[in-house]
Amino acid sequence: MSEPMKILVVDDEEPLRDLLTRKLKRLEHTVYSAASGEEALALLPNLDVELFLLDISMPGMSGVELLRHLRDQGQTGEAVMLTGHATVNTAIEAMKLGAYDYLEKPIKFQTLLRVLQKAFEKFKLARENRVLRDELRRSSPDPTIIGESKPIMQVKDLISRVARTNSSVLIEGPSGTGKELVARAIHEQSPRAERSFVAINCGALNETLLENELFGHIKGAFTGAMQEQEGLFAAADRGTLFIDEVCEMGPSIQKKFLRVLENGEYMRLGEARVRQVDVRILAATNKDVTAEVESGNFREDLYYRLNVLHIAVPTLRERKSDIPLLVQHFLTHRPAITGMRFAIDDRAMLMLRDYAWPGNIRELANLLERAQILCRNTTLGVSDFPNLRPNSSSAHSGATESTLGGDGGAVDAGTLEDIECRHIDRTLKRCNGNKTLAARALGISLRSLYRKLEKFKLA
Repeated sequence: MSEPMKILVVDDEEPLRDLLTRKLKRLEHTVYSAASGEEALALLPNLDVELFLLDISMPGMSGVELLRHLRDQGQTGEAVMLTGHATVNTAIEAMKLGAYDYLEKPIKFQTLLRVLQKAFEKFKLARENRVLRDELRRSSPDPTIIGESKPIMQVKDLISRVARTNSSVLIEGPSGTGKELVARAIHEQSPRAERSFVAINCGALNETLLENELFGHIKGAFTGAMQEQEGLFAAADRGTLFIDEVCEMGPSIQKKFLRVLENGEYMRLGEARVRQVDVRILAATNKDVTAEVESGNFREDLYYRLNVLHIAVPTLRERKSDIPLLVQHFLTHRPAITGMRFAIDDRAMLMLRDYAWPGNIRELANLLERAQILCRNTTLGVSDFPNLRPNSSSAHSGATESTLGGDGGAVDAGTLEDIECRHIDRTLKRCNGNKTLAARALGISLRSLYRKLEKFKLA
């Protein structure tokens, strides 16, 4: 027998309501009943309900209206809708409000029981996820964006304003600038904060795997699909889905992704049934999206749907006054595997401020971690950053900032492509030729690194 469930049956047809109540109680489920939406709302404050079984067509408040009230009140129980043949469109409207499924009358009890059990499994999973998220919040620092410079304060202001909406946001910025941190901050300040934040990096997966991860599949959809799998859209339902390196999406996935953005509809691989989902999309890229559109690599209509709201994340060299705060944050809140607390001397801090940081905040965090692991005492000095000697860093910084109109020296070390090529070459040598480590240090995907190695003939 299945685990006992707590069910509220709401139906104005007394014979059907009583029959369902009796049969479910015989299976040792806790069952409450109401003859109308108004009666159900009056009962709810005194009930602990996990599943709602709602008739759509009722005098007065309809089942769809009742479901809307339940969601507005924060009720997290899964809802199964009962409908006649003439109200299928209304049932679809209920699905958009987050109903688990709908069944047409007359109902086969065994079919109803299977649907209720599946809905209950989803409810339990969501409840477990909420508990885990609460524990994670208590044990982890908030997704705080560190910095007080003008560029980062503008980003913080934008986050607070866009977080209140459900609109899509396109987050642009070079690798390592903290685009996912911006996305997490938007989610945490939004009305969806209690729901899931799900992230995926398009650059880390090929097109087939990416499509499967996003949309899921049914059993037998392809060779090796031994059981059905929900995709990330389903996992993020009523929450937020963060899609990093969105420009790496292939053309066929872009088309399906656009459909989700436009009307919340998608299909799992191998399935003909259209599913509804309520997900807020936050997308990020380190590429020039308009250039990708012009070159035909990215759909123009998808770009406009994503770019409803836009946040440009500044590079670290555009906010150098934040470096001391960032260093202090990483040394305090992200201690290395040694378990010790570290400080940093003034000369080393000055050297960090003078460096150009092509890998941005990710590069800073990685170098600080490396320095902590290799340092012979608990105060980091210039010698603990052997790859950031003042001569090399100032020349690099001057060349980069001069090209970008910064306030560094006017030393011309070649084009930006020359600088990028040399930086990739140095990083690869520093990682002893390990491309996976080099990609991580550079803040790009392994696939992107291979493309750059081929482009610069470094392979």
